[in-house]
Amino acid sequence: MDRKDVGILAMDIYFPPTCVQQEALEAHDGVSKGKYTIGLGQDCMAFCTELEDVISMSLTVVNSLLKKYQIDPRQIGRLEVGSETVIDKSKSIKTWLMQIFEEYGNTDIEGVDSTNACYGGTAALLNCANWVESSSWDGRYGLVVCTDSAVYAEGPARPTGGAAAIAMLIGPNAPITFESKLRGTHMAHVYDFYKPNLASEYPVVDGKLSQTCYLMALDSCYRRFCSKYENLEGKQFSISDVDYFVFHSPYNKLVQKSFARLYFNDFLRNCSSVENDAREKLQPFSDLTSEESYQSRELEKVSQQLAKHFYEEKVQPTTLLPKQIGNMYTASLYAALLSVIHNKHSNLEGRRVVMFSYGSGLSSTMFSFKLQDGHDSFNLSNIVSVLNISKKLESRHVFPPEKFVENLKLMEHRYGGKDFETSKDTNLLSPGTFYLTKVDSMYRRYYNKVGDDIATGKIETTPVENGH
Repeated sequence: MDRKDVGILAMDIYFPPTCVQQEALEAHDGVSKGKYTIGLGQDCMAFCTELEDVISMSLTVVNSLLKKYQIDPRQIGRLEVGSETVIDKSKSIKTWLMQIFEEYGNTDIEGVDSTNACYGGTAALLNCANWVESSSWDGRYGLVVCTDSAVYAEGPARPTGGAAAIAMLIGPNAPITFESKLRGTHMAHVYDFYKPNLASEYPVVDGKLSQTCYLMALDSCYRRFCSKYENLEGKQFSISDVDYFVFHSPYNKLVQKSFARLYFNDFLRNCSSVENDAREKLQPFSDLTSEESYQSRELEKVSQQLAKHFYEEKVQPTTLLPKQIGNMYTASLYAALLSVIHNKHSNLEGRRVVMFSYGSGLSSTMFSFKLQDGHDSFNLSNIVSVLNISKKLESRHVFPPEKFVENLKLMEHRYGGKDFETSKDTNLLSPGTFYLTKVDSMYRRYYNKVGDDIATGKIETTPVENGH
């Protein structure tokens, strides 16, 4: 069986139609103007109401991908889910998704869930790609789902939430192909962000440590990635060898800092991508220890300024969805990949995209894709038309911050609960969207799909204008 160019054949994204604007949230929270929009670099944040959760979003996105790309559900041989949103400590999200395949008599599907903060989606993706490349492969497709609802307790981390699910079809002759020899990984034991309290959905976060861990993991992965490239190609690697850098995006400001960090790495490695005048400006920082360099505000500022022109070209096109939807945990990295495909699809043939995946605690990998035309219906143009990102963003509804906070209170109260029914009002959900109807006295969850006759009812929202 042909196993050339294994990678992502098709992609789809689902995010809730409900969102809150970061600017309105700043005013509501009484923080200085620009703290979330400029300080964090975020525009808007999606969130689940009581009708939606990681299971309903997964069901919606998988069903949508199979239908839009006309994939026979019997053609799926492995299904892996990446998520850090705990619905059940034993039963995987994958088992709920099996309902879609059981209808077609397909119960022969390998794979379960992968969990480690935001890295689970990458673990699932690498597992599926490895399966297609292995002697165990039976010729069917792999399917990867990244699904999360990121919510935080009241306080400075709350605006870094978000929610989405992404589905990716894996197989050979893909338009988004793994450069499988180019991969650098860094794993360690750290308490930077974790969820030890099983009675609460909210994490414990050490923000400062988490940012340092992210940059340290980035340095480590980049060095290993460069080393593998140099051993393979026999020449030095630098950011000039990459068309687009895609970062896991808890918030956009960290992405800006991360790219500047790669530029500083290229300076330390004496790469030709760093111009002479930039070298002079970075020279004063060359003797800092790693630890000192992570804490240096001045280095951060200078390297961001110097890397700005590269950032606009190589990173900016990847930031659309993460800035509009917020932190989607496992789905964040792949939403950024979808952003560059959406923004640059007519000019991606032969381009190299380098991905950096980070999950707290910590797990991280830098890996690489080559983009090409693809075959049959699996091509970049088809992905763009299926995604229909502009329409999805424009048809959202903006909730006032008060309603957003009220919604979170209800979800807090319901978390881990049983014996309740959700609202019958599905008027904001599009046809084809799955939603939670009830949790019974034995904690069993029930879902329905919105038909063409959407129930009517009023919720105080305003339609989004121009995707803002």
